Amino acid sequence: MSTTTSSSSQPYKRAKLSHLPPSTKTIGTHSGTFQADEALGVWLLRQLPLYRQSTVIRTRDSAVLDEKCDIVIDVGGVYDHEKLRYDHHQRGYEERFAPEKKEGGEERCTKLSASGLVYRHYGKEVISEYYPQLLTEENSSALEWVYGKMYNTFMEAIDAIDTGVEPIPSGHDDVELQYRDSTGLSIRVGRTNPRWNEIDDVTGSPPEPDARFEIASETCGKDFMSVLIKIVESDLPARSIVESAVKKRYECDTSGEILCLPSGGLPWKSQVYELEKDYALEVPIKYVLYTDQAGMWRIQCVSVEGKAFENRLGLPADWRGVRDEDLSKVAGIEGCTFCHASGFIGGNKSYEGVLEMARFALKVGKE
Repeated sequence: MSTTTSSSSQPYKRAKLSHLPPSTKTIGTHSGTFQADEALGVWLLRQLPLYRQSTVIRTRDSAVLDEKCDIVIDVGGVYDHEKLRYDHHQRGYEERFAPEKKEGGEERCTKLSASGLVYRHYGKEVISEYYPQLLTEENSSALEWVYGKMYNTFMEAIDAIDTGVEPIPSGHDDVELQYRDSTGLSIRVGRTNPRWNEIDDVTGSPPEPDARFEIASETCGKDFMSVLIKIVESDLPARSIVESAVKKRYECDTSGEILCLPSGGLPWKSQVYELEKDYALEVPIKYVLYTDQAGMWRIQCVSVEGKAFENRLGLPADWRGVRDEDLSKVAGIEGCTFCHASGFIGGNKSYEGVLEMARFALKVGKE
């Protein structure tokens, strides 16, 4: 079986926007302590030709917002797309991203923040500014997929944090987080605000909040782009490869529960979950076969969706932690190289050998 991939596996080239002229439009948002919400919203707007490098006025003065700002986010108590006003703090506000149910069928946990509203109306344009190939008719479905994937992967967490959604669902008050993450974007942006007692070493004065806001906005943009680049330049090309493997799964094994990829390294886990739903697979995929960088074949278990360490069907218990000839003897399969102690991944020198491992593991798991 061939393990080469075509150069067409990376068809999306990122455009550079730095040469484009600045806009004369002005963006308005609130003054005072800033959050990732409006900092990200401003960055998103600045990626559009209409607001490229626009000046930002940070104020709560409604007269200034109305008279001097062309578009206003996260302040003013109004959401009106026609008037270019995007706030989410007003009574009765219930806007959510569409579709209102996630891929797994559960209701979305959060309302849209200001940046969520900006993304709702301008997200596809931001994406296509960097990847104009997605605007072609043949790529229209790809643009929709990237737009939804970007919200689910990145934007929704910003919305949830800004609108006060707890990470643990209600009704589970007895559950406590085992650790807390202080590296997320919203927390990093929060730390960019001038501290209450901070003095600049050069000026001898407190830091300028508006200058810090610009730093925060750029930080949001870098995080947004790092996720977008992965989705468009890695996940999207990988999706077509995984989709082809899903369609051909019965050529790999008559069970339909083993997937064979032409090469390793591509992100396949989330693609498998999505494609199982798209194709309404009655029998979920248990194992994925692929080669590593050294050319060794690997068998990896598909984990339970939403679980990092729970597999749909682990490798046999008597294989776990055993290597090389010892593993081949235990398994009765030539060419085995290893099986991880937790049973989530193993290896073999040949495709025939790793396929035999997968078939045997399926048989044992169903006994």
